Amino acid sequence: MSIDKFNTIESSAVPLPIENVDTDQIIPARFLKATTRDGFGQNLFRDWRYDKQDQPKSDFVLNQEKYSGTILVAGKNFGSGSSREHAAWAIFDYGFKVVVSSFFADIFKNNALNNGLLPVQISEAFLDKIFEAIELDANTKIKVDLQNQEIKLMASGEKESFDINPYKKECMLNGYDDIDYLMSIREKIENFEQNLV
Repeated sequence: MSIDKFNTIESSAVPLPIENVDTDQIIPARFLKATTRDGFGQNLFRDWRYDKQDQPKSDFVLNQEKYSGTILVAGKNFGSGSSREHAAWAIFDYGFKVVVSSFFADIFKNNALNNGLLPVQISEAFLDKIFEAIELDANTKIKVDLQNQEIKLMASGEKESFDINPYKKECMLNGYDDIDYLMSIREKIENFEQNLV
């Protein structure tokens, strides 16, 4: 599965200041029957977004018109729980390109990177600043620069660096999945094989 190239995104953000959000809250188990990645976004945070009559809950952030954008800003320890890849699929399918948190569960982080969703892990102090900025102005812009591994609050100019696996960074910058990457270095692989003979 090829993914879109990712370099820089500047967008408003959707705040979800809840800690320990697990993968069952992201996409409940009853929606995992599909075999393709499409359509999971409509059930993202399903039990928080809708009541038992399938009516939108007005107090949930995804149902509030003032919040929009391709960046989800979440509380500490995002993506814990079961290892379902569907959690990353649902977030990406909904339209988010970046998730920001002060800590990610390792399996979720890897699933996100494998599916073109960038997990940006920052300090708790900077996460608090982002939440405060969004609270003051729901349209405040955040810039995420993958090439320079930097996240910036555009209004104040405050910024912080983030880490990413160099291989995954290269894949995201070029829109590669693992197979695409191997194809991109095919000539090197063939040369290596020839030199072994």
